[in-house]
Amino acid sequence: MSVSTTHNLAIDGRRLWDAIHETARFGGTAKGGVKRLTLSDEDREVRDWFRNACEALGCAVAVDDMGVMYARRPGKRDDLPPIALGSHLDTQPTGGKFDGVLGVLAGLEALRTLHDAGYETNAPIELVNWTNEEGARFAPAMLASGVFAGAIEPDFALSREDRAGATFGAELERIGYRGDERCGARKFSAFFELHIEQGPILEAEDKTIGVVTGVQGIRWYEVTLTGQEAHTGSTPMNLRRNALIGAARLIEAVDAIARAHAPGVGTVGLIESKPNSRNVIPGEVFFTVDFRHPDDAVLDEMERVFFATVESVTSELTLEADARRDWMSAPVVFDEECVASVREAAAASGLGWREIVSGPGHDAAYVARAAPTSMIFVPCKDGISHNEAESATEEHCAAGAQALLDAALIYDRRFG
Repeated sequence: MSVSTTHNLAIDGRRLWDAIHETARFGGTAKGGVKRLTLSDEDREVRDWFRNACEALGCAVAVDDMGVMYARRPGKRDDLPPIALGSHLDTQPTGGKFDGVLGVLAGLEALRTLHDAGYETNAPIELVNWTNEEGARFAPAMLASGVFAGAIEPDFALSREDRAGATFGAELERIGYRGDERCGARKFSAFFELHIEQGPILEAEDKTIGVVTGVQGIRWYEVTLTGQEAHTGSTPMNLRRNALIGAARLIEAVDAIARAHAPGVGTVGLIESKPNSRNVIPGEVFFTVDFRHPDDAVLDEMERVFFATVESVTSELTLEADARRDWMSAPVVFDEECVASVREAAAASGLGWREIVSGPGHDAAYVARAAPTSMIFVPCKDGISHNEAESATEEHCAAGAQALLDAALIYDRRFG
């Protein structure tokens, strides 16, 4: 049990821990992780569980046309836009139990705590499950929160295809989670998102709470290199047009570009080689690039160098290239008053805390365009995430949930 020094409302850490492990069975893997891709059958199952859990508390659950779920608990003043809490329930193909899920279930635990105490907030409290935060099945990431914030067109979102050709819109319909409400029509007084750090800083410094002040910029690219398929035994090396050689050089270049623009990072995380036969020279290679940096001007330079390198490599190897940026999220600075609420909650906990900028992107980065927003981080073991080995302690999850509840209540004081 965690005790709040701010409001004397204590979340139940064991109940939160049990909920985390209960939901992990929806798409649970043999290695102890979770594979719950957006709009899969497993996603539908966990959404049904989430709806039932919220309705059991008397919350009204609504769904918009991007599949975003909103569970509303009334306040004293229902004329006010709600203070929203939340994150996402979808995972990576080899995801863990905590990425995104912790933020949703900690919000649920906050609602349960308010319900058990009969505590009435001034503003309504709304718990949100955002659709397709990960972008693992439908690119780009944070698709629904991007629509919510007006940064992504709804028709574009609905037309996104997975690698098998299924569209986002069709899969929303298939699992029964395409609502009538227009995504973005709903307004928030503020939004708070709890998340594991997905990095090593808090653990290395023995801090329990990260007060997140912003999110670094992200740019995603897709590249297709085309050469010529040919027999490996009869084609001389000097006459080959090997698309995989071009990809190898560009993958190394992505790493070099990121290292030259510290603290930037760059990753090639997905690659497909065709025809993928041991005795055929690869004629086509598709791969993705992910660049991140807290400064937009530096991202501009990283992009310029990358596209110039694509041109030089393909020219040298006589390849054709289709290289394009397919998504970007600008660096974000969170709302000062929301950050102050998190800071006060962290200080009241009596636990170690620090301010931090998020390396990964989160739904909060888009929501910040539409409402005052901030985030809370808690440590994850060895900074590992997007991995079945992802791990966090019961104590840290409870501390994060307590800080989430307290930050919301601190912000709610302005309406009293």
